[in-house]
Amino acid sequence: MNERELDAAGIHDPDLRAAYATSRKINAGHGRTYFLATRLLPISDRPAVHALYGFARIADDIVDGTLPKAEQAAELYALERTLWTSRHPVLRALKDTVERYDINQRLFADFLTSMRMDLNVTEYRTFDDLGEYMYGSAGVIGLQMLPVLGTVGPCAEAEPYAAALGEAFQLTNFLRDVGEDLDRGRIYLPMDELRAFGVDRARLRWAHRTGRADPNVRRALAHLVARTYAVYRRAEPGIAMLRPEARPCVSTAATLYRGILDRIVAADYAVLHRRAVVPTGRRLLVALPGVTRAAGQNAMAWARRLTSRPRSPHSASMGVPGSESSEVNSHRRISLGE
Repeated sequence: MNERELDAAGIHDPDLRAAYATSRKINAGHGRTYFLATRLLPISDRPAVHALYGFARIADDIVDGTLPKAEQAAELYALERTLWTSRHPVLRALKDTVERYDINQRLFADFLTSMRMDLNVTEYRTFDDLGEYMYGSAGVIGLQMLPVLGTVGPCAEAEPYAAALGEAFQLTNFLRDVGEDLDRGRIYLPMDELRAFGVDRARLRWAHRTGRADPNVRRALAHLVARTYAVYRRAEPGIAMLRPEARPCVSTAATLYRGILDRIVAADYAVLHRRAVVPTGRRLLVALPGVTRAAGQNAMAWARRLTSRPRSPHSASMGVPGSESSEVNSHRRISLGE
């Protein structure tokens, strides 16, 4: 674990530091785009994002594992039942994050509800049907992140945009992973949308198995990619509602995920037999302006904190991110609500 991240976040307990280190390792190993964007956040906020990602990955691994459905369901229920009492390192870090940022615990129950849907639901007829699943699997991710990111106005005003961005990321994943999901017996793209272009499960399987282009599949995917671009546009105004220090992270993540759609288009929608990915060099190139902006904004934040109040023995703690006296970190104080 990056010791500076933990020090900046005010996490000093050795066991808790080890718990966050486990979460960071999971994020670094699995969340390639997510982890890169996390690096653009203020250093004191990064451990919280690692914890949130680590929890989501635990649930996702249960659902995508090889255990019988009954055992997977039992594991998900056990996860929810012990979520706030478990000694599992990732869940310890999650509990600490939820308390530090006053994140609504209901969001995690909603997430697990959608994960359980994956055990029994193999396709969705309409976007309305899919919407229930996506709220729990993606929309709540944006809502969990919002207290960590911080807002310049009332948090409630930014919530619809945060949820929309989470759904845009999820739709992008569905389009990128059509073939992999078929291998698991699932189709997340709404069947009514596919049927409008003459596409059914059998046609998707044929295109996936043979790797051959199918004009109907191509038209259906083009339609769904266009719709997903529109979700990004709907979510975009929310970035300006975030704390300035958090905007480079979210803007970069949106650009990188939208870049997956660009790769799908560039591949002429031939994604059933190969995954569309943004190359590492391109991801780093996209992230570079965000790094510059983040460095400048974080430096200005520190300057404001050092000059906004007279220095005295009682104000020495102002230089510690996460301190209760920190004006910049006031968005993340623990409250007694929720």
